[in-house]
Amino acid sequence: MPTPLRLTYLKRALQAGTLAVAVCFSLGASDAGARYDHLNHQLMCSCGCGQVLGECNHVGCPDSPVQLAELRTAINAGLTDQQVLDSFVAKYGATVLAAPTTHGFDLVAWIAPFAVFAAALLGTILLVRHWSVGKKETSQVASTPEMDAIHERIRRETGNEGGY
Repeated sequence: MPTPLRLTYLKRALQAGTLAVAVCFSLGASDAGARYDHLNHQLMCSCGCGQVLGECNHVGCPDSPVQLAELRTAINAGLTDQQVLDSFVAKYGATVLAAPTTHGFDLVAWIAPFAVFAAALLGTILLVRHWSVGKKETSQVASTPEMDAIHERIRRETGNEGGY
């Protein structure tokens, strides 16, 4: 049984650890640089290179510096993340988003890959079952006296006393 003094130390250590974790997580929460990095990875460069805005390494890209400046200005103006994304969508279109939204028809882009995979898996299972059922039916052919005689002759000539 732990002593009351030991329990007090354990309780204080747990409180200090919880406070340290909370401080570490809250440090980057309001940092404009962290928001800038987070948001520029949610947007696509509009120059046509097909890269995320924060990672566009297209030499001489005419659009990336302009978009990054707009992003920094919007963050400094105090806009929320959703307001910044909405302003980019309004200016450049929905293709500026790195990931489709989860509203309306865009939800299909999230569901379709899983639905196609499930359909392909189901089709494969049904095809394999069809093949195996067909194989069982062909191996259970009704024997006739002529076929039995042919099988017996094959067994004698090959010396095969077991199965096939």
